[in-house]
Amino acid sequence: MKLDLNRFSIFKLVLYSSLIYFIYLLLLITLQYIPINYDVAFLNLKQEEIKLPYYKFAFFSHVYSSIIVIILGLSQFSRTIKNQFSIIHKLNGKGYILLTLLIASPSGLIMAFHANGGLISQVSFSILSILWFIFTLKAYLLIKKGNYRKHRDYMIRSYALTLSAISLRFFKYGIVFFFELPPMDTYKIVSILGWTINLGIAEFIIRKTTHNNV
Repeated sequence: MKLDLNRFSIFKLVLYSSLIYFIYLLLLITLQYIPINYDVAFLNLKQEEIKLPYYKFAFFSHVYSSIIVIILGLSQFSRTIKNQFSIIHKLNGKGYILLTLLIASPSGLIMAFHANGGLISQVSFSILSILWFIFTLKAYLLIKKGNYRKHRDYMIRSYALTLSAISLRFFKYGIVFFFELPPMDTYKIVSILGWTINLGIAEFIIRKTTHNNV
């Protein structure tokens, strides 16, 4: 049993370390847009869209809010923070929910209508944004009712979709490394894999932890 606990601790350490590293890489990408820059990274492919005032507003709102949402969300799954620094857990949770519902998800939906890759990517990112909003809203409504277990489940689902910003890039690099596909075909694939696999993992975690707590 002790060996299993040690293995689990090592797994958690590797998992959190990997997440922090990828969040750091995402932060570097975000910093490219500070101060506001229209000729860098992703926007090099969106020169027509960036001429639209609503898209420009949605893009920068999404970029600036999403990195904060990812950081705030990571702290929500730390038992140490939850048990010993509950005020931080609550404040970060409120910040995560407010930013997701009011800025990150709605702006993501606007961007989804202009996603690269055509209809497939547009539909996929639209579903992602809508589910992200629904899961986060459900988490908020459940904690207001005092249903902590269900609240946790929906926060896991919500954060799984939040991390699609990272997994999308991870899958993109993997596909480019192993296969030679046209860029837009790759983008269509990762637009789906980037959040569906995350959600599948989230459901596995929910079922596993629920079973263990029975």
